[in-house]
Amino acid sequence: MNKKIATVGNAGPKVRSDCEITLELKGKGGIVVDLVSKVKTLYGESIINLCHEVLTFYKIRNAVLRINDSGALPFVISARLEAAVKKVVNTDPEFLPEMISENRYSTTRDRTRFSRLYLPGNTPSLMINAGLHSAYGIILDLEDSVAPDKKDEARILVRNALRQIDFRGAERMVRINQGKTGLEDLHYVVPHNVNIILIPKCESADQVKRIETEINAIRKKLKIRNTVFLMPIIESALGIEHSFEIAKASEDIVAIVIGLEDFTADMGVARTIEGSESLYARTRLIVAAKAAGIQPIDSVFSDVGDMEALKQNVLNSKALGFEGMGCIHPRQIAVINQGYAPDETELEKSKKIVLAFEEAGQKGLGVVALGSKMIDPPVVARAQKTIDLALRLGKLSEKWREESSSKEVN
Repeated sequence: MNKKIATVGNAGPKVRSDCEITLELKGKGGIVVDLVSKVKTLYGESIINLCHEVLTFYKIRNAVLRINDSGALPFVISARLEAAVKKVVNTDPEFLPEMISENRYSTTRDRTRFSRLYLPGNTPSLMINAGLHSAYGIILDLEDSVAPDKKDEARILVRNALRQIDFRGAERMVRINQGKTGLEDLHYVVPHNVNIILIPKCESADQVKRIETEINAIRKKLKIRNTVFLMPIIESALGIEHSFEIAKASEDIVAIVIGLEDFTADMGVARTIEGSESLYARTRLIVAAKAAGIQPIDSVFSDVGDMEALKQNVLNSKALGFEGMGCIHPRQIAVINQGYAPDETELEKSKKIVLAFEEAGQKGLGVVALGSKMIDPPVVARAQKTIDLALRLGKLSEKWREESSSKEVN
């Protein structure tokens, strides 16, 4: 029998909550496990038992298994070992950890999406507590943040994370790869209650339709009832030119995103904090999204240390019409969430507009006025949208009408 060996995972002085596994198939000798771990005294037996369980599942009876553990949780260990097995044995079955009950929720088309936290799909230490940061969405990334030779093992880790990590109600998102690799990614995440698939470097409606067709085939085969929504990312001049047809390519699209790092590179210009070099592209994407009835989402802000610049960037983004943006560090989340939420001035103005509209309707008036200004239906609709958002965010009481009347009396 030819010797077969594979090494997967991560090890090193800065690695946490992960492990490096080397699996070497042998012709005889049974299973030999060499475990190096700081928690070997407490958890060594359970780690070894889990490894035996995985190897038995794949009918491997003779092998040497070397594990360099840095505090990996069971779902990480089993993912790493499965990836190693599939490098040395041609096998399709998946060793699936339990799907925790906290992760069985679905999402909705019109959900608020102020903040979305990007996390590298091959770095478990950044995933484990991601739900504690209060982002509206958590993106497990299989594309740019994962090295080409780590794509296969990242898929398995992300699959297990979707089943085992408590996202605490955040939308469960995965950014897949481009082309054929991205289609293969879908088979690892769609069956495990992913809420939204991000489509990177999207330049045409056909790209969206290929992804949609593959998802629907998986859902039909596995009888998956929950809708898997889509979020194309526009990252090139061609993508901007096709932004409206992309936005309308599928009923399952809930938002489109602009990716400014790749867009500015495609344009051959430097990205600046002011953003004048991308103003046309951003406004065109916003118009396309609004015309299609979906949410426009802004790019990430890359300077994680400058909170004042981030705050100004969010306010500028909101003023243009964006309804959220990406984050690359948890410290950005609170600033982004606060910036996109309605402030007190917006709320007070919106309440006055809605109340004036309702009062005019009760009096049978065809014209609505607030002070000396006439109010047309689009203004009322925008004010009502602000009220509805504030109610969802808990920034406004359900009894706000009564409370507003009481203040006027007093």
